[in-house]
This record gives sequence, C-alpha cells and structure tokens, in this order.
Amino acid sequence: MGKSLRVAYGEALAKLGEKNEKVVVFDADLAHATQTCLFQAKYPERHFNMGIAEANMMCAAAGFAHTGFIPFVSTFALFGAGRAFEQIRNSICYTNCNVKFGFSHSGLCVGEDGGSHQSIEDIALMRELPNMTILVPCDPAETEKAVMAAAEIDGPVYIRVARPVCEDITTMDTPFTPGKANVMKEGTDVCLIACGLMIPVALAAAEKLEAEGISTAVVNMHTIKPIDRDIILKMNETCKAIVTVEEHSVIGGLGSAVAEVLAGNAGAKFGMVGIQDKFGKSGKPNELFEAYGLSADNVAATAKGLL
Repeated sequence: MGKSLRVAYGEALAKLGEKNEKVVVFDADLAHATQTCLFQAKYPERHFNMGIAEANMMCAAAGFAHTGFIPFVSTFALFGAGRAFEQIRNSICYTNCNVKFGFSHSGLCVGEDGGSHQSIEDIALMRELPNMTILVPCDPAETEKAVMAAAEIDGPVYIRVARPVCEDITTMDTPFTPGKANVMKEGTDVCLIACGLMIPVALAAAEKLEAEGISTAVVNMHTIKPIDRDIILKMNETCKAIVTVEEHSVIGGLGSAVAEVLAGNAGAKFGMVGIQDKFGKSGKPNELFEAYGLSADNVAATAKGLL
C-alpha cells in the first residue's frame, strides 16, 4: 500500500537529517500539513517555524545557505511559489543560493480546498527562474530519491509534493537521475510523457491504447528542469504522436517545456492534456481530474485524435 507524498517527504527529510548535520528545515506554520513535523520530532533544534511569513522565511533560509547550511523550506505550493516569488527570485535564484523547496498541496489534488488553494501555476513560476532545478516525483520512493538528490545539487531545487495517498509505481531500485527521464514502457505509435500524479493515469491510458492495437510508450519526466531533451527528440523520431499529461496548467508547465524542445523539429504530432487555462474548483480529487480531462480515457482519446 502506498502513502501520501507529503508523508514520504517528511520521512525522507528525517532520514536526510540523520545523514547530514547541515540540513535544516523551515516551515510557515504548516509543519503537520507539510509533514516536516517528522523532522521536527527528531531534530527540534534544526527545525524553524517561521510563522505565516513566507517571504521572511525565504530570506532567512538564504542566510542559512550562505553560511553553509542546506535549508529545506516547506509550505503550500501556492504560498511558496506565489506569495514568496520575489524573495525566491532575488534572494535565492539570483545568487544561486543552495536552498531547497518542498512545497506540498500542489495542483487540483488539494480537492475540497478549492481554486484559491489549488496551485496550477507553480511549475511555470519556478521554471522561468534561472538556476532552478524542478523535480516532480510520482510516488513515495521517488519522493525520497528527489529529497536525497536535491541535497546533492548545488543551487535551488523545487520538489513538487502532492497531498493524496499514492500507490507505489517505482521501487527504491528504480534509477533516479535529475535531468534524465525514465522510460516506463516502450512503444512506437504514441508516446505519453507525464509527471507526478499523472504517471498512473498515463499508464492506464497506455493499457487502453494497447488494447486497441496502438503501441504506446510512457515516459516519466520526473525532472521538468533541466528537461531531458534527448528522450523527447528520440520519441519524436520513433513515434507518430506525443501527448504530455500534467496536473498543472498547460501554459508554462511540462507541456510547454516539451513543446519548446520540439519546436523546429518535424516529426510526431503533439498534444497536451492538462488544465486548460482555467482555475480549479472544490471537489474530490478524482472528480476534479475527471472534470478537467486528467483521465485515462481523455489521454487515450487525445492520442487517438492525433493519430
């Protein structure tokens, strides 16, 4: 049975804290929601609750990083990427400061919290910042690997953490190299490139397409920046169509990143499944995924439409 990615994130931080004394954790009064409370319980002297003051938290984290610590900063994706954008830009990315961001409650999967709290633009905001690495894990094992990898990268890293309980899709033995996508399934007709919670949706869509005799590749693009250009260009040559699948706006996210690589390269037809320039609304995550077209049926239909 799987677990919530935020729990996996908190557990990974606690493991990392044991291995590396330079790791410190900041939270903006949401330690139980982001699960950094698991680190706090083990290392209270290295956990700082900065209160509801996200901009201040980013600047404090930058100060810690400049003195040799490795700060992991957590809050909800909307408050981190949105409210504190200027501080992340100027105090952290501008100086290539070694701060890591684990922002939870991203995307439509926040569910009943509604459109005000569903961050559908966080990847776009973080992606446009120079020096930023962006990791979007799909399950608990990949979340732990993303945390460990982030600590090894010199510079800002954004880990997008989801709220729901996720099934195990990968194992601890599955390779995880930032910037190198994982091909989960080979195919020659259509390639589905997905990330995060959309990996199981892409795999289910692939099953439907295969049942109709359509050979389908599935790529887990767990790193949005730097994007794996090589795998995208390879799939562009070997497949007739490419479809990106993301729980984020189609403007500025995974789909945009893949489209930028494909621009000027003739080959496969291209389509994007994601949030089509709309805000979220309140509802159960699965109902919202269905309503916004983030379903295996819609992914399969999009792929067939291109073919």
